[in-house]
Amino acid sequence: MATISRTGFAQVEPNHLSGIVTGQILAQLPVDTDAMGTIIENGRFAKYDYANGAVNLSGAGEWMLIYNEEKLYDERKQHHKDFAMIASNYSDGEIVPRLISTVLGDVFTTNAFGGCAESDSATVDGIDLEVGDLVSVGEDGYLEKVDAEADVTADDAPIFQVAKVYTMADSQPGVKLMRIK
Repeated sequence: MATISRTGFAQVEPNHLSGIVTGQILAQLPVDTDAMGTIIENGRFAKYDYANGAVNLSGAGEWMLIYNEEKLYDERKQHHKDFAMIASNYSDGEIVPRLISTVLGDVFTTNAFGGCAESDSATVDGIDLEVGDLVSVGEDGYLEKVDAEADVTADDAPIFQVAKVYTMADSQPGVKLMRIK
């Protein structure tokens, strides 16, 4: 068992995400910052709500993985943990993230547990996970541990199984997840 906590923003390593290959990527709607906040991290989940013209947590669409291209301007001093989309860095504060559909069998490594980091140096308390544990999308879009499928809190949320307790590229704890439902 390992505690998956982090310093800095959440990270994703896309080991096998079918949505990237099949083009199931949506990136045209802005984030509803009233619902999701002004910091959007990789590894969080959201819904692509065409009817309301926004990426949010309550739309009728499916839960999709936020995985943006990282823009780091000094690779000698910056790492994956240093990237998030922050409203104040964008014109008119409008964030337009890239959302990727996940399907059964998709595999990715992440440390996106415990909520949003306030900065690239903030510490986020994590959760204890071991191989075989189940995680799902919580109401805030971040992954949370569930004991059984009946414990899933978000509507129609996908369920992932911990395939390996692992580390991220910067040696912080992470887990490799596989979508099972």
